[in-house]
Amino acid sequence: MAVQTTPAPGRITFSQVAIALQTLSLFFQSVTAGMLLSSSHGYLLHEVGSRVMYGASMLYVLAAILAWRPGRGSPRPILHATGFLVLASAQVALGVAHVPTFHVPLGIVMFALSVLALAGTVRTTRAAAAA
Repeated sequence: MAVQTTPAPGRITFSQVAIALQTLSLFFQSVTAGMLLSSSHGYLLHEVGSRVMYGASMLYVLAAILAWRPGRGSPRPILHATGFLVLASAQVALGVAHVPTFHVPLGIVMFALSVLALAGTVRTTRAAAAA
């Protein structure tokens, strides 16, 4: 019995949802970082957002494992997701330690990487749908 490893055309995958949630949470973090400068609520929102972002990173690892499991394809997405979780761990540690010199640039890099990962999954799904 063959297992379908590519999504049906027009279907959103769990991996895409996980990466989109991660990207949105990172964007929210950048907004709340700006709010830290002008509002007393910025700190609380940034703290809550960091927990959501970390959870989204863990969800991305789970989605990568579940996407790899049925077809036994390349484990590369798992390595990318795990690497991102390591970056998220470093980001949280830097934030708790109040080291904005590294915390802010790492946040920018993480957002860029997350956008690229999201674009890659969307491009792969469109290519599979076109084939």
